[in-house]
Amino acid sequence: MAALVEERARGWDLPVVRDATGVSVRIAGKAPGRTLALVSHLDVVPPGYGWTRDPFTPVILENQLFGRGSGDAKASVAAMLTAAHDVAARGGPRRGDLLVLFGFGEETRNTSMPDLVARAGPIDAAVVGEPTDLDFAIAQRGLMMIDLVARGDQRHAGRVTDDGPFTNALTALARDLVRLDALFRNRPHPILGHPTVTPTMVTAGVSRNVTPPSATAVLDVRSTPAWSHAELADGLRAALESEVVVTSDRLVPCETPADSSLLPVCAALRPAAKRYGSPTCSDWVFLRHVDAVKCGPGTSRRSHTPDECVDLGQVTAARRFYADLAGEYLA
Repeated sequence: MAALVEERARGWDLPVVRDATGVSVRIAGKAPGRTLALVSHLDVVPPGYGWTRDPFTPVILENQLFGRGSGDAKASVAAMLTAAHDVAARGGPRRGDLLVLFGFGEETRNTSMPDLVARAGPIDAAVVGEPTDLDFAIAQRGLMMIDLVARGDQRHAGRVTDDGPFTNALTALARDLVRLDALFRNRPHPILGHPTVTPTMVTAGVSRNVTPPSATAVLDVRSTPAWSHAELADGLRAALESEVVVTSDRLVPCETPADSSLLPVCAALRPAAKRYGSPTCSDWVFLRHVDAVKCGPGTSRRSHTPDECVDLGQVTAARRFYADLAGEYLA
C-alpha cells in the first residue's frame, strides 16, 4: 500500500518519502508560515467473518465502495493524497507547508506514527483522517488496559472451611467488579462524559472441584481528558481490594484546544458539520499537543464490520474540504 501511494505521488510530481515509518508528502508554500498536517493510516484490521463478498476485491454498488478498509481509513488516505495533488496544482500554499503523513500499524500495538511525526518536524495543526461522516470530532477517549488480580486460597471445594479463614479469589474479584460502575462519576468531561471501566475477560480456576488461588479480570478503561491515566489507576487502587496492574496506558485522551485556530476554519468550510466526542482511539494520540481535529469520510460504525463500505460522494467532498482547508489555513 505504501508503494502504491509513493507511486501515485511521484506520478503527480509530489515530493514524497517512503521509509520504515510510513509515507510523507510535503507541499512547500510560497513563503514561510505554519505547517498543517493531514494524517491517516495505511493498514487495516483482518477481514473477520460474515462477509457476503471478497473483502479485498473492491466492488462499487450505487456509489458505495465495498471492501475491508474502504472507510477505515483508505477513504481518508485517498482524499488527503488527492487534496495534496490539488493544492500543488494550484501552486502550493501561500504560506507554510502542507504535510501529508500516512503511518503503518495503527490498528495494532505497533503503530509507526510516533516516529513518523517525530521525523516530520514542527507541526502547528493537524486533521486526523478517520471515518467521522465529515463531522468534527473535537475530543477523543483514551484507552487503558488493566489486569485486576484477586488472591485467594486453593482448597478442596468440599473442605473450604476446614483449615481456618478462607478467601475465594473469584468471590473477591466479583466484589470488586460490581464496584466499577460507581467509580469516576464526580468529574465528567463536557463532551465525553464519564470514564468507563468495562470488564472484558475473566480467568480463574485450577479444576472444577478446587478453589482458585487467583482470579484475573481484564478491564477496558475508556478515559477522558478530565482524568489522567495515573489518576484513574490510583482511583482503582483506592476503591478496590484486588491488585491493579496497568498493562497499557499509552493511548491517552485528546481534545481540540479551546483556543484552536484550526477549528474555526474547518467550521467555516463545513458550517453544517456536527461537533462531537469520539469513543474510538486513533493516531490523534500522537498529535495530542497539536491543534487538531479528527475528520474524514466514512461512517465509524461500519469500521471493522463485514461488508465495510464508504460513500464515494463523501470521499470527493473530503478531497475538496482538505484542499480548501489547506488554502485557508495556510493563507
